[in-house]
Amino acid sequence: MLIFKGLRKLVYRHFKNMRWQAVLALLLVYGLSSWLLLTYAGENNLTGKDYLYWLLVTASTVGYGDLSPETTLGKSITAFYIIPFGLGMFALTVGKFATFSAFQWRKGVMGLKNLELHNHIVVVGWNEQRTLPLLKLLKTETQQNLNRDICLCVSEEMENPMPGTIEFVRALTLNDETELNRASISEADTIIIDCARDDQTLSAALHIYNLNTKAHMIAYFRDESLSKLLKQHCPTVECTPSVSTELMVKTAMDPGSSILHHELLNATTGMTQYSILMPDNLPEITVRDLYVPMKENYGATLIAVDLDNDGKPEVNPSLEKRIQPGCAIYYIAENRLKDLDWSAITAAG
Repeated sequence: MLIFKGLRKLVYRHFKNMRWQAVLALLLVYGLSSWLLLTYAGENNLTGKDYLYWLLVTASTVGYGDLSPETTLGKSITAFYIIPFGLGMFALTVGKFATFSAFQWRKGVMGLKNLELHNHIVVVGWNEQRTLPLLKLLKTETQQNLNRDICLCVSEEMENPMPGTIEFVRALTLNDETELNRASISEADTIIIDCARDDQTLSAALHIYNLNTKAHMIAYFRDESLSKLLKQHCPTVECTPSVSTELMVKTAMDPGSSILHHELLNATTGMTQYSILMPDNLPEITVRDLYVPMKENYGATLIAVDLDNDGKPEVNPSLEKRIQPGCAIYYIAENRLKDLDWSAITAAG
């Protein structure tokens, strides 16, 4: 008995450390040797088209009984070789697969996997106060618009804060090309950089810009001078300054302004600010031609247009301003407009 236990532990230890190629080879040897032994025993009813089915249910000791050995030698082979060896290999294979699956899931939670994503949103950096609410709002927004994947890339020692909802990469540093590409940075459509410190944000933005100049990149700074420095080297990056001071002053002068701004930025409740592009295949129209139909038919209020497509929208444009195809139009509505009837609007205009 002691010899058997020692042998079992030895086999289990070696089997546990086996690569999947070796496991598959061992299973193949077991299946082929069992078939040869049963053929030798004259068990023609077991070695036909139902052989794999019978071997699996027998080795796993399910034993439906619809197929069984008929010869004395066949019964002996089944009892002393197929069942004991098959049972051990079945259990060890299932255990190894379960361990592998758990390890892969754990790698995802720990951010150790290399991701294959395209046209996704990457949030770079971790801020205790802002990042988690940012991710939740992004998830809400993406569910309304294109349903893009979201990936969080950090250098802090942490786990995925939203497992099963967002992808996660934990990099050794945020200025290493190899580490950043684990989050498919070069394939991202939108990149948001918001680190705990402005110098980290600046460094990460400079490196990421070299990896992907086509993405819409946003960097958050508390120090406006750093945003100007970044714009000198990366002119297409949209730098978002802290507006807490301005918002406090505005609220002091116009009570309720903070609540108003919060509602316009929060897609989960009330009216929210969105944008839409005017299709390229339509003729130009005036702000008046678009303002009235949006309000009457969709309950949306046009507030700005980006006439030059330079990322600097003109707020509260005159009604006679002409909107060119391809321009971005900003509006306030309860939900993002997905079924705007442009043909009817341009025909009326």
